[in-house]
Amino acid sequence: MSDSADYLRFFPYDEPYENQREAMDRIHNSLVRGQDVLFEGACGTGKTLSALVPALSVAREQDKTVVITTNVHQQMRQFVADARAIVETEDVRAVVFKGKGAMCHIDVGYEECQTLRDATHDLVETEAEYAELERRQEELLERSQDGDGAAAEARAAVMDELDALEGELADLDDRNVCSYYHNNLTDPDVEDRFRSWLFDDVRSPEQIYEYAEQRELCGYELLKDTVEGVDLVVCNYHHLLDPGIREAFFSWLGRDPEDVIAVFDEAHNLENAAREHASRECSERTFTSAIEELEDSDDPRAAPARNVLETFRDTLCETYEGSFEFGDRERVGENWRDVAIANDDRRDDLTLSFLQSYAGEGIDDDLEAAASLGRDLDEEYEEAYRNGERETRTECQTLQAARFVRAWMDEGGAAGVYPVLAARRDEGTDEIYGRAELYSCLPTGVTGALFDDLSAAVLMSATLQPFDVTEAVLGMDDPVTIAYGLDFPAANRRTYAVETPALFASERDDPDVQDTVATTIANAVRMTPGNTLAFFPNYGEADRYAERVDPLVDATVYRDEPGVAVEDIRQEFVADNDGLLCTSLWGTLAEGVSFDGDDALSVLVIGVAYPHLDERAEAVQEAYDAAFDGTDTGWRYAVEIPTVRKTRQALGRVLRSPTDVGVRALLDRRYSRRAKSDLGTYSVNGTFPMETREELLDIEPQKLTFAMRNFYADHDAYDGDPPAP
Repeated sequence: MSDSADYLRFFPYDEPYENQREAMDRIHNSLVRGQDVLFEGACGTGKTLSALVPALSVAREQDKTVVITTNVHQQMRQFVADARAIVETEDVRAVVFKGKGAMCHIDVGYEECQTLRDATHDLVETEAEYAELERRQEELLERSQDGDGAAAEARAAVMDELDALEGELADLDDRNVCSYYHNNLTDPDVEDRFRSWLFDDVRSPEQIYEYAEQRELCGYELLKDTVEGVDLVVCNYHHLLDPGIREAFFSWLGRDPEDVIAVFDEAHNLENAAREHASRECSERTFTSAIEELEDSDDPRAAPARNVLETFRDTLCETYEGSFEFGDRERVGENWRDVAIANDDRRDDLTLSFLQSYAGEGIDDDLEAAASLGRDLDEEYEEAYRNGERETRTECQTLQAARFVRAWMDEGGAAGVYPVLAARRDEGTDEIYGRAELYSCLPTGVTGALFDDLSAAVLMSATLQPFDVTEAVLGMDDPVTIAYGLDFPAANRRTYAVETPALFASERDDPDVQDTVATTIANAVRMTPGNTLAFFPNYGEADRYAERVDPLVDATVYRDEPGVAVEDIRQEFVADNDGLLCTSLWGTLAEGVSFDGDDALSVLVIGVAYPHLDERAEAVQEAYDAAFDGTDTGWRYAVEIPTVRKTRQALGRVLRSPTDVGVRALLDRRYSRRAKSDLGTYSVNGTFPMETREELLDIEPQKLTFAMRNFYADHDAYDGDPPAP
């Protein structure tokens, strides 16, 4: 232990758990040294406070701000609850941030808001100037009435200025302004009152919105003006992963990146979130709108701009249309359907066709013409909106399209970038249209630079191991690693690797395999004195086994289906006491949703739920192979480990407290320790952390019935006699 236990003043409860105290000590020492931390902790570890308490202490010592962030709404609510507990015992200024869209009272976009804000500033400054001149002319009038000739001359000049300002005010009154923000700027005490109210507690964005709405103020701008130098900020991933948002966010905090300690919750999601932030896309409809925009312009740059953008748009359409084989067009639905265009030994098919189809003075020159004209048009649109000539702030489609094509040409052949097209059907018009996307395979372009810039970061999750893989794919530099397994009483749980047939894709339709798996699921449901969760590789398999198991059990079978409100199904399920909920491992119930107490007693994972291995997934594997010099690295980093993490997340939906009792079962030989020698590389047993492997009990399907019956009987879980095996 360090001698720096002064951080415990930020711990809001009586005593930390033993592991929690040790974790806080190690994290504190790491943050003092400016080291990043990878922290895996099972449910009950108290991860949030283990990271937050030492982070706040170091931030106080070093004059920094702690930013704690998540992409899970339920976790954000937990952060707010923990922050409120801390504020009750320690002088900490904490704020909660959401995007502007969630806090805007007049429901305008970012560009419109910026224009309204500038116009409102102009109006308020002119009104203030006019009021000052009014005061001045009244003073001069009084002096001139006393016979002061110089005052009379000065007043005449002031009256001329007032006349001019009246004209300006008349023009400004015709402009689009925000009345809420106007009230912010014209009330001299508004910030002091808001600041006093804000830091009296930890206010949620909903509370801030209500406070501002009642007073006809802009709560979002008040929050931005009040957060400089705060101790703690709760926000979502976008505030840190999006470079533009991050720069503005840190400026509001009055902090440089090296003055920020970041805590990322559910950090196993960082890889995909960063990949999404690094990717770019542009729809065929954006190009069409840009072309229409250019048709209305008589600027000499419009012709070359239209030439390059129209050629790119037409080539995009021809490429995805040409990819359709017989019947494909009819199968295009409302979800985007990828069209592979990448090549191993040359640029992608879209680029090659674009270069072949283009006819003009030069692509670079035409793109520059499009970009410069787009910038000018964008300024015109902003001015028109500011002046009240338009009700909405028009986005310049030419500028967006030109920037995308420039990026496509410059970055489309870069390592780790996968160019891809996609097509979908418009639900309203039944029209098929496409988009081009530069899909970023490597998240390090976002995360690597971020971790280099921050003072330090703590990444926490129940499923971060193997740490070396997390470190590599996120671009971290020698982080400190901490791991704590499930600390609840071991006697209250059993974790089985059930040796049902391996559900390879080629075996899933085998009737004998289906019979064995369905019977095993049914027996597990029968032996569970309460609800059972069952996770499958996809919704199709979940539906298949829900149908097969339903006649075999007395339990109510619930089916989580895509497009159906999952919360309604979840509430029905937890209100039951003898239900089976069948869902996909890749659905929303596999993480971030707890089934506490008697909500669910047993959880089953059926099969090894590898994701659909499409061209994007293969591109990520190839990018990882190239980045980490290994032929099998891509499969392990991009497919196997994320799948096992997802499986571990699903297993963690039950056993949420020390008093919970439950069974966790993995139904597939590939999870078994005994089968490793038979299955070779197909085995996934070794991908689990050591503490999980040590708990896994290999068991034959027919013996699972007796094992579960005896386990639950030992815990007096049955009313009367246990079910007959």
